[in-house]
Amino acid sequence: MNWNALGDNIHGGEILLPVRRTYIALTMLAALLLNLIPLPQWLSSAMPDFVAVIVLYWCVFQGHRVGLWPAWVLGLLMDVADASLFGQHAAAYVLTAYAGIFLHRRIQMFPMSFQIAHVLGIFLGQQAVQLLVRLVATGDAPDMLYFVSSLTGAALWPAVVGMLMLPMRRRQKSDEV
Repeated sequence: MNWNALGDNIHGGEILLPVRRTYIALTMLAALLLNLIPLPQWLSSAMPDFVAVIVLYWCVFQGHRVGLWPAWVLGLLMDVADASLFGQHAAAYVLTAYAGIFLHRRIQMFPMSFQIAHVLGIFLGQQAVQLLVRLVATGDAPDMLYFVSSLTGAALWPAVVGMLMLPMRRRQKSDEV
């Protein structure tokens, strides 16, 4: 097996530009706002948790710059905005960030299909933590489509990776083509 070829699957072996803190903050703010869009009940079950997707992305690709604290703060903001049990999202996002930091080399090494499988497992774990907290605190059981948002979040992973890496790619000069 050619292990060097596996590592080139994310960005083709190119050297990316450094990411700015403002770009990271803006993507997190956009994810928070996307999570707050009111949707009908049947559609809200399928909507991915955009904050979890962004937290996982930044922890996988910039774990040394984005760690557990932004995940915790975003989780508390989601708890307040969602009027859910205080700390429910925060704990789940911190565990998501930890999994992303812990597995970042593995996730980056594999081709996109295996990355999606890893991401799906992390998102299912994140939702399981939220479900467990909700069941212990209130005893409310969610509907049958509760874990569908993990599937849609994992399905969005290739698009998120492609979009968020665009500003970090070097611009080619017209004479280099």
